[in-house]
Amino acid sequence: MNTSFGRDTGLQVRMLVTMLLLGLVYVVFFAVLFTSAGGAVALIGCAAFLGFQFFASDKLALRSMGAKEVSPREAPELHAMIERLCVQADIPKPKIAVVSSPVPNAFALGRSQKAATVCATTGILDLLSPAELEAVMAHEITHIVNRDVMIMTLAGFFASIASMIVQFGFLFGGGYGGSSSDDEDGPSFMAIILISAVVWVVSFFLMQALSRYREFAADRGAAVITGRPSALSSALLKLSGINERIPQSDLRAHAEMNAFYIVPVRVKESLYNLFSTHPPMEKRIAALSRLESQLQSGGPVRTALAS
Repeated sequence: MNTSFGRDTGLQVRMLVTMLLLGLVYVVFFAVLFTSAGGAVALIGCAAFLGFQFFASDKLALRSMGAKEVSPREAPELHAMIERLCVQADIPKPKIAVVSSPVPNAFALGRSQKAATVCATTGILDLLSPAELEAVMAHEITHIVNRDVMIMTLAGFFASIASMIVQFGFLFGGGYGGSSSDDEDGPSFMAIILISAVVWVVSFFLMQALSRYREFAADRGAAVITGRPSALSSALLKLSGINERIPQSDLRAHAEMNAFYIVPVRVKESLYNLFSTHPPMEKRIAALSRLESQLQSGGPVRTALAS
């Protein structure tokens, strides 16, 4: 089977454009930060935090979710399924973890194909049929193939720095940097807060656009890898329906991982409902239906984005 499905040109272009635009924004951001009082110390701190985020963010996320890495002896069917999918996708087999939770979901984390982890909740393992679960795991494998998890992690880091500066400014009321001497040395603290707010907003919307596209790309990869787009459609419908019956307390514990989940959890009165990291479910199902037609006709499988 042709495994070039993972080289989605649209996704690669969007990731490149996102990183270039964010890079321009961050050059301005760091230039302002550097010219402020204590800017050099702040930049060193940011660099150290970036290194920590790049190498340890996946481990921290897994630990916060209570994920436990499972061996082939503990989960033989899951290991066999993912190993088969990795052979088809031509990537190294990732680590496999399971979260004990009734919330049915799955996600992939990791800075590279060789340092990746695929994780599933016990809820999804109990809910889906073997064919549906395979389609979900193929979706997560495609994220690893596309390397979009690493891009989202890096882009999210700088947005987090800007967000923390804004929150710090609101917390302390911008009491720093208000004197004339500060203005002579560099931009005031309030100016830094304002620029940080702009950086956060720009980062947020660029990441939202990339996040939604990468879900379409992963759906497409799963459909091609398994040859059964309908299995993924069925799984998505089950997952979106069951989440509405999960207690809100359980959903809130998972909301922070929405950007990486195959189906985001919906928490009442949550901003995730207004600014979803995923495309609407009906558009994902429609795209998979078009892929089903393409596969049945024997024609080339194109990137299936909803209009």
